[in-house]
Amino acid sequence: MVRGKTQMKRIENAASRQVTFSKRRNGLLKKAFELSVLCDAEVALIIFSPRGKLYEFSSSSMSKTIERYEKREKDNIGINNKLAAVDQNTQNVKEDAQSMAKKIELLEISKQKLLGKGLEPCSLNELNQLETNLEQSLSRIRERKNLLFRQQIEKLKQEEKRHKEENAKLRQTCGMNPSPWSTSTEEETMEVETELFIGPPERRRIQNP
Repeated sequence: MVRGKTQMKRIENAASRQVTFSKRRNGLLKKAFELSVLCDAEVALIIFSPRGKLYEFSSSSMSKTIERYEKREKDNIGINNKLAAVDQNTQNVKEDAQSMAKKIELLEISKQKLLGKGLEPCSLNELNQLETNLEQSLSRIRERKNLLFRQQIEKLKQEEKRHKEENAKLRQTCGMNPSPWSTSTEEETMEVETELFIGPPERRRIQNP
């Protein structure tokens, strides 16, 4: 007689359910014992019957095995929490990267529009807004440019004033005036005469009066 495959569902008949429970319970306890002996494993098995009766098996100490299990479970929870935090941080970084990429794309599109490129999809209102932004930008650029020009001119005036003051102090210290010096030099040059003669020596005739 061929034994049919058991269906995995609740047995409705109470007597059959109790018989099956007893057989499977004994087989499970036997397998737990064999596993602990053959494989030198720490095994703890707890079974509650439908009526609440306890059946248990432990290869060493049930309390120690349960304590070991709880400690490992806490460690696993801690690791899982850390992994979850890492996953969350990774997700946040991905979202920030996507947001940044989107902003860069929008900035690039705005830049191209300011350069007069890619204006085909723009509506009339967008073009008016773009024109207004350009005018405001040009106004700020001109203001900044004029400010730099004024600062540069003021700096040159201050440098020129400083040079004049230094020259005046130098004249007062030395007691010199450029104009008299130049006039005196010209006069001395005009008054100086020389008998210098360039050429081979020759005898001069003395004329009698």
